[in-house]
Amino acid sequence: MNFQEGAFIYINKPYGMSSFGALAHIRFLISKKMHVKRVKTGHAGTLDPLATGVLILCTGKATKQIETLQLHDKEYTATLQLGATTPSFDREHTVDMTYPTRHITRELILRVLEQFKGDIMQRPPLFSAVMVDGHRAYKLARKGADVELTAKPVRIDELELTDFDPVKMQMSIRVVCGKGTYIRSLARDIGYALGSGAFLTALCRTRLGDVRIEDCQTFDSFPAWLDSQEIEMAK
Repeated sequence: MNFQEGAFIYINKPYGMSSFGALAHIRFLISKKMHVKRVKTGHAGTLDPLATGVLILCTGKATKQIETLQLHDKEYTATLQLGATTPSFDREHTVDMTYPTRHITRELILRVLEQFKGDIMQRPPLFSAVMVDGHRAYKLARKGADVELTAKPVRIDELELTDFDPVKMQMSIRVVCGKGTYIRSLARDIGYALGSGAFLTALCRTRLGDVRIEDCQTFDSFPAWLDSQEIEMAK
């Protein structure tokens, strides 16, 4: 394997770490193994810190393929807490509003999910890396700025209810979607369509293109995987 010439590394990003943090850790291990200062490395498709799952890292000349990889469809599993919202649409922030849930049934959820299949318009979360007048939206949000993000077209190919707990008022879904889709925003919009509120309590990217979570190395398994590789140096 020639990391300088170009290679793809599949990582199961751990909970609580940014995508860049995961990249930096793996890049450090590879650079140390190769006895070089730094191996050029990038990642395709950012995951939120509170999300886990497939993160594709590209090294060397393979970084030129990042934009192409980001166009591939993605699959997620997610758990939503119904009856409440948070400013970030996930557990990064605490609940700011609560809503009624007694009217929510499995049948209602199934009807509502049909509304989100296909090409839809979606407004990104304020706490996101979307650029607003040259600034990241999340930085403006943390400063208390009043910013309204513009809705953008996204595509949801599959949306399946995999579980519903009427006691805890939690639901789980499987989503197959295109580039630019925010599952946090989808959770918010599902809650609104249910006549209530919702936020994510768990999110995992189970596939990006042809790469599945079963193909990924964990942080614990990566050093042994790296040691098993026959590493070539660029000429």
